[in-house]
This record gives sequence, C-alpha cells and structure tokens, in this order.
Amino acid sequence: MTSKTAAQDDTAFLGHPRALGFLAFSEAWERFSYYGMQSLLVLYMTKQLLLSPQVDRIAGFPAFHGFIEAIYHPGASIQAVASAIFGLYTSLVYLTPILGGFLADRVLGKTRTVILGALLMSAGHFLMAFDVSFLLALLCLILGTGCFKGNIAGQVGALYGDTDLRRADAFQIFYLGINAGVIAAPLIAGTLGEKIGWHYGFGAAGVGMLIALVIYLGGRRHLPPDPPLPSKGVARPKLAPSERGTILLLVALLPVMAASVLCNQQIFNAYLIWADRAVNLEIMGQKAPTTWLITLDSAVSVSFLAIMVVFWRMWAARFKEPDEIGKLTIGAFVSVAGVLCLAAGAAIAEATGTKVNLLWCVAFHVLNSIAFANILPVSLALFARAAPKAVAGAVIGIYYLHLFAANQTVGILGGLLEKMPASRFWLMHAAIALGAGVVFLLVGRIFARRLSPAAVGPDPLEAAA
Repeated sequence: MTSKTAAQDDTAFLGHPRALGFLAFSEAWERFSYYGMQSLLVLYMTKQLLLSPQVDRIAGFPAFHGFIEAIYHPGASIQAVASAIFGLYTSLVYLTPILGGFLADRVLGKTRTVILGALLMSAGHFLMAFDVSFLLALLCLILGTGCFKGNIAGQVGALYGDTDLRRADAFQIFYLGINAGVIAAPLIAGTLGEKIGWHYGFGAAGVGMLIALVIYLGGRRHLPPDPPLPSKGVARPKLAPSERGTILLLVALLPVMAASVLCNQQIFNAYLIWADRAVNLEIMGQKAPTTWLITLDSAVSVSFLAIMVVFWRMWAARFKEPDEIGKLTIGAFVSVAGVLCLAAGAAIAEATGTKVNLLWCVAFHVLNSIAFANILPVSLALFARAAPKAVAGAVIGIYYLHLFAANQTVGILGGLLEKMPASRFWLMHAAIALGAGVVFLLVGRIFARRLSPAAVGPDPLEAAA
C-alpha cells in the first residue's frame, strides 16, 4: 500500500474505500445535471430553439450555423441541424478530457481540476435557461466536463493498487451512480422541460450540478493525495518501451470501442426523435413524455450493472472469468441483438402502417443495458489499470476519445434518419456494432496477453513499498 492507494482493509462503502462513496454520489449528481440537459437538448432545438423567432436571439448563431453547414451539410432540415449540433456538442465533451488530464497532471492536480470543472458546468446549465446564451452555455459545459469527467474517474482508479481485485467492481459501482443520476434526470429535468417549460428543466440540471460540487467538497479529506506536480527544471519521467507499446495498443482500440457504443450513444439523438414520431408512447390513454425513455433505459441499465457484478462473481467462483477484452466482445455482440429489435419493430410498423409497439423499445433497452454493463465500465477499468502512472490523467482523457468519435458519428448518421426507412437506419447501426464485435474477438486472441496485469506491470511505487 502507498499513500496514493487505499488500504485493502478499507471497506467502509459496500466493501470499498469510503472515498468511493463520495466520488460515486458526486458523479451521480453530475450525470443528473448532464443528462437532464442532454435528454432535452434535441427536442428543445427541434421544437423551439431552432424555429423563428427564437433562433434569431442566439448570440453568434449565424456564424456557428455556417460552420455547421460547412462540416455536416445538414441543409434546411431543422432535425438534421439539431442532430449536427448534438453530435458536435456531445463529441467535444469527450475530447476536452484530454485538456482536463493535462491540467490535472501538469498544472492544477486532479482535485482542483475537478472543482474547476464543476463550477464551469454549473454556470453552463444556468446559462441554458436563456436563448441568447445558448452557445456560451454549451462552451462552458464542454470545458467543464473536460475538467471533471476524466479526473474524477482517475481518482476512482487511484484508490486501488494494481493487485487489488476490487477495481473492476469499483468502476461498476461508479457506473451505478452514473445511471442513478440518469434515471432521475428525465423524470425531473425532462418532465419539467417538456411539461412546464424548457428552461425550468435546464435550471433543475444546474441545481443538480451544485449538489455534486457540495458532495465532492465534503469528501475531499477521504481522497488519496494527488501525485506531486512536475517541478521546473526536473526531468519528466520517461516511459519504458513496454509502456509506450501499451499506450499505442490502447489508442488502436479507440475506433473499435467507438463502433461498439454507437447504438447506445444514438439513444439521446435520432432515437428520441424517431420514438417521438414513430413509437406508440400511450400509457393508460396518455402520451408519456418522450424523455421518459431515457429513464427506462437508465433504470434497466442500473439493474443490469448490478446483475452483471453479481453474475461475474458467481461465474468466477466456478469458471474462469473473461478478461476485459473478452467482456468487451460479449458486450458488442449483445449490442447487435438490441438494435436489431429496433429494426424489427420499425420494419413491422412500416409494413402495417402503424406505430411501433413500445415492447420493441423495451427489448432494445434490456439488451443494450447488458451490452453497456460489459463495455463502458469494463473499458474504463482497462484504461485505468493499464495507463502508465506518469501519464495516467492524459491516458484517461485519451480513453474518452472513443466517445468523441462515437458522438461525431452519431451526429452524422442521425441526419440520415429522414433520408431512409427507419428499419434500414437501425440495421446500419447493427452492422457497425457487429464489426466491432468481430474486431474485439480478434484482438482478444492476438493481444490479450499484452494488456494483462503481468505484461503491464505493477505500480512502481507499490513494488517499492
């Protein structure tokens, strides 16, 4: 044990270090704010903001629209423009963690960088309450997420030594917190936005972010200290050849990971627009808010995150548990099955001239949640474990590039929803996820040993302790 990791006997929070509880609850409220805003974003743009005269009130929008047109070519379609803006925003929030990792590793340290990110995000959510500040709000949210997201995940990884087998479970618990926030976000922020007023929903998201900051500040004393920042004139630690090879392999996995989560990331964009128009959302004679589908997805995701933790523990008691690449492979193939449910439901509706039965969406969310539980927390745990300690913050930032790429692709593909039958649209997503599963399968057979704990090597500080 070192000062940078938790003791093996620190089990105050569900068998894990006390600090994990503060980090998980902070992340839960941060995700409440983020997904509360995101669940409303596309609907808000297509139903109000991008319509005249509201669009004329947005400061700087003519120049921004010219940029969107040059990059995405959405044309006159409001849905395509909204999809492009959504794709740009949600991709950049996963690009800026590289900047956040640099600030944490070289300038501010993780704790102060996380606090800065929380303050920026709070400002961004409250700025969303006004049409004129829409673009400034998005900028604050993009920069704030970059400072917050990667570094708080890095602090979770820093609670455990390389030989502490609780790390993978910790990230699944961390994702339980994320999904708890996502469940509440559409029910509160989404319902306020759709039923009372868009800006009330965005304001609720801002309050959630302030709660996240308060919880994080309350748990600071339980966090492991940040690694010392590099001093001027002191040589930066050099990476060993094996560490450079590990980083290259992790980078090579990014496009495959992006393809594997494409169906999940489309839920907040084209899926919501398609469901709003094409799915029968009537419950007891009343049309449910479209954003409640996000709550459904998150509730199912939380359930299967917990189920998968228990399942893999029971599996490991009798059989050899798959490594991270093995679980990623399983997740990608299950994702294919999930999106095929959407394609089937859409095909039946197209053939009969009716709306899509809601049960097809339920089946999609169940299968997608099983896939999610075996992809996102597992891949984050892989990067946190394999990252060389000298550049851990930057590597975690690099990890989020796969979500940058996925959301850019989501924005581009989302514009095709109006240009092809929905059944073909979802089959296209299934084919992409299938390709990712095949590549993961090959990587597992060829490179699994390269990413094993033995090949990556222990934390040098732990080895010296």
